[in-house]
Parts: sequence; structure tokens; C-alpha cells
Amino acid sequence: MPFSKWFSQKMKQPQVTTSDQNKNDSNDERINGNVEDTISYIRHIFGENSDFSMRRFHVFGRFSAVMFYYSNMIDQGNLNTDILKPLMLVNPRMKKGNVDPKRMKDMLINETLYHSEAVLESQLSMLVEGILRGQTVVVVEGLDDAFLIGTRNIEKRNVDQPATEQVIRGPREGFIELLGTNIALIRYRLQTPDLHVRTLEIGQRTKSKVAICHMQGIANPELVEEVRQRLSLIDIDAILDSGYLEQFIEDNHLSPFPQVQYTERPDKVAANLLEGRVAILVDGSPLALVVPTTFNQFYQTVEDYTERFLLMSAIRLARLVALMFSLVFPSLYVGIISYNPELIPTEFAVAVAGGRAGVPFPAVIEVLVIEISMEVLREATIRLPQQVGGALSIVGVLVIGQAAVAAGFASPITVVIIALTTIGSFATPAYNAALALRFLRFPLIVMAGVFGLYGIVVGLILIVNHLLSLKSFGVPYLSPLVPGSFQGMKDLFTRGPLWSLKSRPAFLQPKDLRRLDESVVEKLKTPGDHMDSSSRAQKGREDITGEGSSTNNSDSSGDNTG
Repeated sequence: MPFSKWFSQKMKQPQVTTSDQNKNDSNDERINGNVEDTISYIRHIFGENSDFSMRRFHVFGRFSAVMFYYSNMIDQGNLNTDILKPLMLVNPRMKKGNVDPKRMKDMLINETLYHSEAVLESQLSMLVEGILRGQTVVVVEGLDDAFLIGTRNIEKRNVDQPATEQVIRGPREGFIELLGTNIALIRYRLQTPDLHVRTLEIGQRTKSKVAICHMQGIANPELVEEVRQRLSLIDIDAILDSGYLEQFIEDNHLSPFPQVQYTERPDKVAANLLEGRVAILVDGSPLALVVPTTFNQFYQTVEDYTERFLLMSAIRLARLVALMFSLVFPSLYVGIISYNPELIPTEFAVAVAGGRAGVPFPAVIEVLVIEISMEVLREATIRLPQQVGGALSIVGVLVIGQAAVAAGFASPITVVIIALTTIGSFATPAYNAALALRFLRFPLIVMAGVFGLYGIVVGLILIVNHLLSLKSFGVPYLSPLVPGSFQGMKDLFTRGPLWSLKSRPAFLQPKDLRRLDESVVEKLKTPGDHMDSSSRAQKGREDITGEGSSTNNSDSSGDNTG
């Protein structure tokens, strides 16, 4: 057998470690009613941990019991007042003789514990997982079930304005790291029972809780099922952020363009859910994933819909121009300077030639060096502390750019071109989309330096062809442009009035396509008729109350005298 075939088959076989085998063996182990046996098992699993606590006590002053929890993950006051205190108080209803275990469990769970999140669990593996999640386990002598109580209380940061998606007009709330809080922020905006949330655990060691959110009656059930299946196939030891999931569920792993949108704004997630998309949230990550996604979503912002459509349509077009600048401006400059200088006006060509007189490098090398320097400077600005990063970005651009021009290392026009390109990339709202354009900028520059304008055209054709072949969960990436949709065109390059966006995106195949009532649309289109009907109604009310009776009487009297 060839080595490559043997190696591929070997990699497909699941690798079972000793810990996994022990875990599988312990999945079926159950509590036998002996407290000491349970203590031995739990201590063997957790070992010596300074934050792991075990508390022995007596239920009702008679029955031996033990409590397990992580001291830094629980609410200590809640534990003392709602769990430990009622369990230790002597119940006068308990007789001195033996007590039936079934009656004992019923009394503890229904009459004694002052906690809404208390369930019975007999499997030892589930008790271990509960302790790791921040729950408290109570084991009582003689009972074959333990009490699993939700006491998790982890310090969290406050809900604050999103750092990466700031707006002038719009909500100021952003997701935090706790999954429960993030789901509550979405439910606060979608107060309807149609919002369905399904959770599953991913990660063999982290047991990260992942929530799938969709609107029942709007989202396509096949899309929801596809999302669930892709997530269930993920088999990895740890999921520490939603970015881990994004890399597993995207359609094309080699494409530079993002096929999953992420956001930390609850209002943006709510708007996407109402269109028929599916949101994915991960416990421990402040960024939610939205699928499926199309390319036009990456240059749209929340303000496009909170402001009036004429102004925001103009700003959206400006973003598109900046997007094209960030992609083709340096390569266009290299192609014209190197191969087609006759396209430049004469006066400007003289100025460009004078600026490049002392530069010893060809235009393609010059642009590549300055571009790489800007990328390094941008990365250094991100990684430095906030107090130093702002000063470095300004000083670096001014000093290094001016020094490069003065030393004859670069021409002034090249610095201007790179500056406009960098500003254009900053104007792209989505960071991952701007990163893709920054990556594609370099091969376009190389093709322009080798083949001129023909190289730029070929490069753009390859990029567009790749975009046409790209899909996100079965949805064409360039929808609603390709395939074309008249209704979708109203919210593509510009944004139409809200009353004109009467249906949800058809390419998402939602169950309920209508978003706005037709009668409301007709009334909003003709506000003058609205006013006329109001005035007619007011006149009718005046006639009924008799305010216009004198006029009517005078008119009638005039007719009689005539």
C-alpha cells in the first residue's frame, strides 16, 4: 500500500486517548446511594484544586450529605441562603424512623430547596459537567439521585457601546461574553414567541455552549437544519470564540472573501433574523455569526436604515467608491505609469515625471514597498497599547512618508496614492471584507507591473468570476445582483425608502415573504390623499356638531328669496 494512502486512512481513524477511554467508561456510572463512594469518584476526577470546594453537612440534622462546587464560579450568598440553610434546618414533619428515599427526594426538591434551577441527576459524568459549568452538586446518603443546582455567577463586563461598529444614530448596546445576556438582548428587541433558540455543546474539553437563533415562520427550515448539521459535525477539543465555528461552517475555505458575517450589535442580529437569516452565538464570545451572507452586507451599516434614504444612499455610494479605491487604485497607478503614460494629462505627467526623477526603483517595486510598510505600520498600531498606538499612526505616516520622499526612496504621487488607498480601506465597515481587499491588492499590483492594464483587467475578471462561483449556505454570494432581483436592487447600491422594501430577500427563500402590508404602502405613497381624507373627516364632524349650520342656513335663505 502506498504511504500516502496509508497515511490518509490513518488520519481518518479516530484517535482514542486514555482520558477519552476513561471518560467513556464513566459515562454509564451512576450514584449508588453511598456518599463516600461519590466523594472518592469526584476527588479522583478533580484532583487537588485550590478553588474546588467540598462541604459536608447533615440534611435535616440526620442524613449525611456533601456539596461540591467551584468557589469562584458561584454566588456564595445564594448558596448559603437558598440551598444550605433550608437543607440543614430540622423539618418537624420528618419522623425519627426510616424515611422512604422516594419521599425524601420529593420533599427536598419540591418543599425544601428555595431554587428554581434544581434538577435530579443520577449519572456521575453529568454531575462532573455540571460542576465544571458552575453548578452546585448536592449528594445525600441513601439517595440514588443527586441534586444539580444552577448557582453559576461569573463576573462580567457591563453592556456597553460596540467598539468595532460605532454609529451616530442607533442603539448603543453591544454583546458581551455571556451567552445568556446576549440572548436576552436579542429577545428584548424581538418580543415574540416566534424567536426560537436551540443550544448544543461543541468542544470535547471546553463544552462550549452554542446557540442557534432563528425566527419560526420566517426562516427557511432547510437553512436552519443545514446550520445545525454543520455545527454538529464539528469535532474539536476547544471552541474559544465564534471565529472557530466560522472556519468550520463556511462553504469555501480557500476564498479570501468572508462567507459568514459577524457582528456585536443585537439590533443588527435582530434585523437579520427578521429577514430570514440564522444567528449563531457562542458562550464566551461577544461576536455573533449571521448566515447566510452576501457581499453587499459588508458595505452596509446600521445607519443606512436609521437615517433618511436619500442621504444614506449617497453615503453608501461613497463607500462603494472607497471600496474600489482600496482594491484597484495602486495597481491602476502602476499600470498607467509603467505602460500607458500617454493616458495622463500632459501637465500632470510632467509633475509626475519630476517627482519620480530621483527614484531608483520601478513603479511596481516602489508601490509594493510602500504598501508593505503601511501594512506593517497598521499592524503595529493595532498591537500597541491604546495610549501609544494613536501617536504612532500619526507620527509614523507623517515622518516616514516625508522622509521617504526627501530621501528619494519614493515619489510624492506614490505616497498620495497609498494614502488614498489606506483611507478607502478604512471606509469599508466590515473589517474582514476590508482585509480580503487588502490581500487581493498585492496580486493586482504584481499583474499590473508585469502586464499593465491588461493584467488589471484579467485580475478583476478572475476576482469577479470567483465571486460569481461563491456561495454561502447555498445562497449566491452576489445576490441580489446575480441572480437579479428587482425588489433586492432597491437595497443594493442605494437604499430605497422603507415603505418600498415591502418584501424580504427572495434569495433567502423565507416562509413569509411579505414584510409590509400593501394597504400601508399605498397610503404612504400618497400622503396628500391622506390629508384630504382627514380634512373631509374633520368637515363631516363639523357638520354633525352644527358648527357650519349658519352658513348652510344663509345659503338656503338666499335661494328662497331668489
